[in-house]
Amino acid sequence: MSQVDEVTGALLEVTLAGTSTVPSADANLEDAHVTIGATVPTGFEFTAAAEVEEKLGCPCKISKDRGKIYFDIKKDRLAQVHRLRSVDNLFVIVKEFSDFPFKETKEDALKDLGDLAEKLPWESALSAWELNNSLKKRKKRKKPGYPGKEKKQPVTVSGAETPREEGADTEQSRGSLERESLQDEDSVEHPREEGATDKISEEMQDSPKTLPSSVAEGQGTQNPDKEADTPPDSEGKDNGTASGNVLKFRVTCNRAGDKHSFTSNDAARDFGGAVQEHFQWKADMTNFDVEVLLNISYNEMVVGIALTEESLHRRNITHFGPTTLRSTLAYGMLRLCDLQPSDVIIDPMCGTGAIPIEGVSEWPGSFFLAGDNNKQAVNRTGSNIQSLLRKHQSPESAPSNLRIDAVHWDISSLPLRDGSVDVIVTDMPFGKRMGSKKKNWDLYPACLREMSRVCRAGTGRAVLLTHDRKCFIKALAKAGHLWRKVHTVWVNIGGLHAGVYLLKRTSFDSTKETQRESQLADPAPCPKDE
Repeated sequence: MSQVDEVTGALLEVTLAGTSTVPSADANLEDAHVTIGATVPTGFEFTAAAEVEEKLGCPCKISKDRGKIYFDIKKDRLAQVHRLRSVDNLFVIVKEFSDFPFKETKEDALKDLGDLAEKLPWESALSAWELNNSLKKRKKRKKPGYPGKEKKQPVTVSGAETPREEGADTEQSRGSLERESLQDEDSVEHPREEGATDKISEEMQDSPKTLPSSVAEGQGTQNPDKEADTPPDSEGKDNGTASGNVLKFRVTCNRAGDKHSFTSNDAARDFGGAVQEHFQWKADMTNFDVEVLLNISYNEMVVGIALTEESLHRRNITHFGPTTLRSTLAYGMLRLCDLQPSDVIIDPMCGTGAIPIEGVSEWPGSFFLAGDNNKQAVNRTGSNIQSLLRKHQSPESAPSNLRIDAVHWDISSLPLRDGSVDVIVTDMPFGKRMGSKKKNWDLYPACLREMSRVCRAGTGRAVLLTHDRKCFIKALAKAGHLWRKVHTVWVNIGGLHAGVYLLKRTSFDSTKETQRESQLADPAPCPKDE
């Protein structure tokens, strides 16, 4: 070993041994690993984990709390994380507790949460948050015409907890940082199927405080999507950014379980107060820079910092309908089919075209055909396809040619040849907002018969989403010689417990059955006696 190597090794040992609790900005290397958490459509956790391992090459852990996955990745690969198709929201983990000792009394439990804030290793997570902000700034510079994101307006509701499945309580609120007054906001997207979930966002309006020098040093940390109008404090300190703007924050608490002695309001209030006292940030419930997440699931707890301001599923659809499917859920359904290049995929009840549009974005080598019996739905699909074409087209390049089209048709009589389709993926009418459960008893059997006619015998697949399980199982039983059920994924769609059914087309020739049914419906006339 050379003398230079020996000196370098000695310096590294000294540096590692004497690391400060607040490292400098130079020590925040982009190749350091952080743990990323992601919320995914309930039921598609394994699908999302498979995508992470396939595209990022890192192992993924599925949380016991449904709808969440975790994985470790280098900070310089954050841009790749945002390109995942199956995740709704992203956050970086500050600390994870697999068995947090929650006290039995409310006062003791809340005191532990308040004391926890100053003991947490915030530096790595905050540096990842700052790097994530710089990526968003870069993206905005590349797309100057990108429309601004919608700001969610808080809805004030009463402070009482709302009961959920299995007697659980649910609440989403944002309160002022004053300990005695709380304002609740109900913004739960999809209720949980098990346990209880509490969601709270709390803000505290006290004196501004500063961000640690490791995060604030070198560049401004103000969120690019937020207006910074807070002046520096009277002492002229650098309150969180190089420009002297104070960082604004809020705390969002998600709680699952009915054995805690405190509510989400209590946890967010006390933990948020300790966070503000530690960093001396300013709280703002709507125009915030940093969103601190406190996820409590029974005896597990995760503290994190949000990396997304709105769900990543809002990426393709610009013209919405009454039952627009989320793009992340559409991706999960498509991934179940194991699509291959040159496959022909149809969505015979496309609505706004979320499934085929998501498919052509991820599998450009396949052919996608969307159709519906409602002309307005077909027009919406066409408008969404045009928006996608404009998104993929640049001024310097030639017009892009996506393999997708929209057609007005009737599901019971598709204008397609027998055995011309490889995969069918669709969101069937639930009988709630669209159609009715009474009509489904005739619609579902007709759909399965017509789908079996156009789908390739022996190799064809179908992925069908429905909430009307009783009607679908009855229809599938009648068509058992045409379709074989392979797998079922249970998902939560706006509080409805729905099923995603993966079917395999049998080798039975459905054309013979169709001919026999037509003969029975229109028998040949008997010859007349001469």
